[in-house]
Amino acid sequence: MKGLKIFLLFSLMVLFSLDASSQCAMCKAIAETSQQSGSSIADGLNSGIVYLMFFPYLLMGAVGLAMYKHKKAKKA
Repeated sequence: MKGLKIFLLFSLMVLFSLDASSQCAMCKAIAETSQQSGSSIADGLNSGIVYLMFFPYLLMGAVGLAMYKHKKAKKA
């Protein structure tokens, strides 16, 4: 039963994340034109995206590690 709940949650997350992969038209246009003209605006946008993406994964990893250590200490 627990496996089914996890599967359904994962399925819903995948289905609802499909719409989240879009980019605003102005950002895309500015990035494309700046990249063609040799400007570094597109590089700055990409760096900002990577920077913003890093911290949620870092937090999830820290929470996962804390849960693992807590369960391991509880068993011992």
